[in-house]
Amino acid sequence: MSWYEGPLAAYTATPTGPRTAKDRILSAAVVVQDHADAPPRVDRWLVCPGVPVPRPARTALGLSEDHIRRNGRWPAPVMDEVARSLHEHALTGRPLVVLDAPATLALLDRELRRHRATSLTDRLGPKPLRVLDPGLLDTELDRFRKGARELESLCSVYRVPGGDPRDPAARALAALRVVRALGRRFAARLGRLNAAELHALQATWSTRGPAAPWFGLQATRAPGPEEGWPLGTALTGAA
Repeated sequence: MSWYEGPLAAYTATPTGPRTAKDRILSAAVVVQDHADAPPRVDRWLVCPGVPVPRPARTALGLSEDHIRRNGRWPAPVMDEVARSLHEHALTGRPLVVLDAPATLALLDRELRRHRATSLTDRLGPKPLRVLDPGLLDTELDRFRKGARELESLCSVYRVPGGDPRDPAARALAALRVVRALGRRFAARLGRLNAAELHALQATWSTRGPAAPWFGLQATRAPGPEEGWPLGTALTGAA
């Protein structure tokens, strides 16, 4: 079975703002699908961040600040649970779909440092994540296509349902479906790769211009959790 038909997980988070080093996670979700036709399993978290929530972030979730304050959980246990979930996917080798992976994972790393006095790399341990970033994959594989590369556009290009944009689980599932559809569309190029090899290729693609040639793919060592893409670039970029 090709990687894009097999087990996949997806992680997404809604931040309070665009500053990775200073803003907070307001909501998060992890979606797991054992194969392409399997029903997804969903974990959702709503966080009361302990700071005022800007109006754009509340609007993005369709929630009032009062609702967030009353129903959101304290950040420390949430970050622990999210990190534990990602650790489980790393242990099993299940690929993890993360849109804009460096920034999204950097935000989680900052929250872990803030509330748990630990880092994401420490929580993951020696087993690396096998990350699939649909935006980066699409940019590299169809790099001359005009138009935006955000999730809504990717769902349109790959003809998958986007779901409610206010629901982090719906966004995670949409990103997961985009990656499956992308794998099928580019099966001639990607079908012979496994998730570790594709992760390593994304590490290379992330450091060069979108017009660089990539044909004749070669398997390379996937970066460990302390180096390379996306965690190394996320952590240095968030400093």
